[in-house]
Amino acid sequence: MDILIVEDNEELGQLIFDFLRNSGYSADWVKSAENALENISKENYKLLLLDVMLPGQDGFAALSKIRKEHNMPVLMMSARTDDDSKILGMETGADDYIGKPFSIPLLVSKIKALLRRAYPDSENEVLSYKNLKVDVSARSVSMDGKLLEITGKEFDILVYLMKHAGKVVDKNELFDEVWGYYSETEMNSLNVYIRWLREKIEKDPKEPELIKTVWRVGYKFGE
Repeated sequence: MDILIVEDNEELGQLIFDFLRNSGYSADWVKSAENALENISKENYKLLLLDVMLPGQDGFAALSKIRKEHNMPVLMMSARTDDDSKILGMETGADDYIGKPFSIPLLVSKIKALLRRAYPDSENEVLSYKNLKVDVSARSVSMDGKLLEITGKEFDILVYLMKHAGKVVDKNELFDEVWGYYSETEMNSLNVYIRWLREKIEKDPKEPELIKTVWRVGYKFGE
């Protein structure tokens, strides 16, 4: 499991949970420190997203207990943005601190930065399928050993589809992952980039074998 969200505000918790899931992260969401401690004892999370003001035990107290046994990165969220609160959070063991209200893109940016620092090897990933090879860290694509000119959004789309090979990826999920939830780009742009991508990796772009369209749902990579 990637992320545990600890947030008692129903609306905000649901927003964060939905956005992270739509961005390709696996996530659990609980509304109290007590439930968070219980979950952490059973599941290995890569990152903890922890609210400070919680019913019962607050985030600082919970983090103090968590740090005795766990080293996953922790991003604290709080409406208390004074220096003393931030210092307390860092001294208790938080890796970063974000003040409420915050934008979801900023939150996700901080999450990605923490995950990159904590798990650098995860970026040194090579994806392959038959004669197609993608070096994620080098952002390069080759087929039969020959480099292809696939960059930018085309590359991001290909990586996401390959990481979910064999599964149907919803169009909205793919769009949000590549362009961002709050992007003002039209959804039709995704269709254009898929067409360009097929022209570069498919034997016959009109009869695709790698990136298949699932009618009214999205796309599926591979078998």
